[in-house]
Amino acid sequence: MTATPALGSPRSIVPASPDLLRSVFQQHAAGVAVITARGSAGPVGFTATSLASVSAEPPIVSFGISTGASSWPAVAEADHVGVHILGEHQHELAATFARSGADRFGAPTAWHEGPHGVPVLDDVLAWLVCRPLARVPAGDHRVVLAEVMAGDPAGSGRPLLYHQGRFNGLRD
Repeated sequence: MTATPALGSPRSIVPASPDLLRSVFQQHAAGVAVITARGSAGPVGFTATSLASVSAEPPIVSFGISTGASSWPAVAEADHVGVHILGEHQHELAATFARSGADRFGAPTAWHEGPHGVPVLDDVLAWLVCRPLARVPAGDHRVVLAEVMAGDPAGSGRPLLYHQGRFNGLRD
């Protein structure tokens, strides 16, 4: 048996590291979501690009959160969380929820209390309220598996994407 030559040769092979992972995922365009929860001191939230649909029956989603994130203690204890799909008009909202130390729920953020007391952001493309089923350890993060309880898919517009370290809209 003979080996088939590779199509093209690799430019470089880099050993596994946090920098390698970040560099590779800068090449991956991801949808932008904001995860919210009710904490003991008020609402908390963070920008996430790790949102995924896991199961349709029952409806389950997943997202990752760093255990060092300021929102982690509230998400770790929350009975329900909000999942919000941002539109391309929401660059600033995404940046606010990504910025450490920001007043995420102060003006100009528009939100209201939704089902189960979850903070629900206004003017998003879609939102869900979910009940966490598991918080699975994964290195310096936890992967949260959450069952969908309610939501609204009726927002209008196009999704916000994260690519090469920047928030972007879709291009035709």
